Amino acid sequence: MRPQILFPLFAEVSNLKGVGPKILPLVQKLAGPLVRDVAFLSPSGLIIRRPMTAVDAVEGHVGLFEIVIDRLIVPGKPGAPIKVRAIDETGFVHLIWFGGSAQHIDRLLPKGQKRWVSGKVERFNNEVQIVHPDIFTPEQAVDIPAVEPVYPATQGLTSRVVRKLAQAALAQAPDLAEWQDPAWLAKMRWPSWRDALKALHAPSSEPDLLPEAPIRQRLAYDELLAHQLALARRRRTRKITPAPRIMPGDASARLLDALPFSLTGAQAQAVQEIRRDLAAGEQMGRLLQGDVGSGKTAVAALALVDTAASGFQSALMAPTEILARQHYQKLAPLLETAGISTILLTGRDTPAERRERLAALAAGDAQVAIGTHALFQDAVRFDRLALAVIDEQHRFGVNERQRLQAKGDPRTGGVHLLTMSATPIPRTLELTQYGELEVSRLTEKPPGRTPVTTAVLPQARIGEVAKRLKAALDSGAQAYWICPLVAESESIDLAAAEARAADLRRILKVEVGLAHGQMPGAEREAVMADFADGRLPLLVATTVVEVGVDVPNATIMVIEHADRFGLAQLHQLRGRVGRGAKASACILLYGGSDTGQEPSLGETARVRLETLRRTEDGFVIAEEDFRLRGGGDPLGLKQSGFPAYRFADPIRHRSLLLAASDDARLILGRDPDLVSERGSTIRVLEALFDWKNDRSGAD
Repeated sequence: MRPQILFPLFAEVSNLKGVGPKILPLVQKLAGPLVRDVAFLSPSGLIIRRPMTAVDAVEGHVGLFEIVIDRLIVPGKPGAPIKVRAIDETGFVHLIWFGGSAQHIDRLLPKGQKRWVSGKVERFNNEVQIVHPDIFTPEQAVDIPAVEPVYPATQGLTSRVVRKLAQAALAQAPDLAEWQDPAWLAKMRWPSWRDALKALHAPSSEPDLLPEAPIRQRLAYDELLAHQLALARRRRTRKITPAPRIMPGDASARLLDALPFSLTGAQAQAVQEIRRDLAAGEQMGRLLQGDVGSGKTAVAALALVDTAASGFQSALMAPTEILARQHYQKLAPLLETAGISTILLTGRDTPAERRERLAALAAGDAQVAIGTHALFQDAVRFDRLALAVIDEQHRFGVNERQRLQAKGDPRTGGVHLLTMSATPIPRTLELTQYGELEVSRLTEKPPGRTPVTTAVLPQARIGEVAKRLKAALDSGAQAYWICPLVAESESIDLAAAEARAADLRRILKVEVGLAHGQMPGAEREAVMADFADGRLPLLVATTVVEVGVDVPNATIMVIEHADRFGLAQLHQLRGRVGRGAKASACILLYGGSDTGQEPSLGETARVRLETLRRTEDGFVIAEEDFRLRGGGDPLGLKQSGFPAYRFADPIRHRSLLLAASDDARLILGRDPDLVSERGSTIRVLEALFDWKNDRSGAD
């Protein structure tokens, strides 16, 4: 149940005065469906108005002028601006409009009338001018704020309207009992929650908008603590959920003998950690995080074998059909040597294949199922599912993962979960996203992996790259050619990939495949399957090949405009080559022109490309990417299922995140069910920042 004291904040946003049917969808899109969402909408900037006159106006600053209207100047040719010349005691101030109605402006600013105007000061031909000024009548002048917060706006919803709504929402925020330790607040010199929220909407200077400002830190810490508490409680719930005890047996020894390599130390450690979890009788929740080529699949295979040897079934779910088929082609023969039967389930199975495979699963004859989203469809029944393995887990939502786990038999207990990620992330972001999971890291690569030689070249040398590529393809190699997202428009991006594919067909005289995100899924996967099977020597693609393609014969990766990619993404793309025994190369082309002119690189782009050239260690690269990106959307979090924080920034507030994690463990260690007096205030905090349950009223 949501605490009753929070009901006003969790009311529908339509309850706010001024939110009628016309602007309701705009407010919902900008802030969210609840009053709380508007109250939590932070200002994005400030207007600081300085009283000025024509003689002392400071260019580039926002001035406030007391003026008398002199005359309207209507343009004599189309496209020219409308001007109003005004006078103060020191000279002229020109007000400029690009577009609009001269009649409307004349009514708004009648000759001889006094007005106050505000706006950014510009100088043109040594004249003081303000473009599209704010205008105030003498009656309004007493209420002109010297400092005005600027809010995000959208078409039909101005910043000032949003500001009024934020103030109305703030009035609904109740006084809540303090949930933070008073000693901690005193040490950090933070205000109370309500005072911090009020101060959020009343910044007095630019520093008040920064993540380091005390009011921002206070609200960020509350949000981080609420999230860490939720993760910790999920972990606790999992740990007290009974699950089948799974023990290793002779089958795992047979699998190890069949592997073409010995396990690395990191793999052996991960196997030991997973086996300890599986044997504990509690539901496992573990993330296996490793770089490209670190051997995650071999570790997962041992867990699959142990599960089958203990009399249970397991499922391995991959995000794409081509990746599911590659897993099946690799694992099925290995598992067969251990005496384990395996089936493949995808959305494109024939009806007869599907019936046969579903029957084998339901009867328990199939011990391992490998597939895509087809695995958690209603028609799929397992006999004794005990382990779910999720590959490239960030491609799946929590609900999809839970639907697969729900396929278990309640009589045998919960289904163990092993998720795998080939995108190394820094420990701080690991804590943010996977706080309820235990983590195993594969920091070594199995012997035999061929290092990838990385070269950084200007786009002007693309002709030379194409010539060398031609020679490699003629000798039997395969190659990727990656085209970037060069603009916001998908049509422009698509045209770039198609145009490059056509150019390469003409220049190289070879068959060229094309894969991009706008193609139908079946068509795109068919092209990628042709490339994986060796029927296409060259694949031109966007970043759809970033994960899930294993083509050992592909030894060359060309990435155009590499300076426009993030480090982590470049590393993932490079990981598509070097997967076989042959020497491999990655060519990073930078700059935006093929004309021969040497481009310049910004410092951040230069460091990114130099880091890629210097190292193949994904964990080192992840930390550098984390450092370089600063604020914004670090590592594409919004696309990767990371929490959508309102106040917290996992990079800028890294120390607060670590402190919140420790505090959450301490709180639940003392009061697991939050039944103490402080526990009740903590429940209010959790409910306040519950982004998953946004219905109004009591739940």
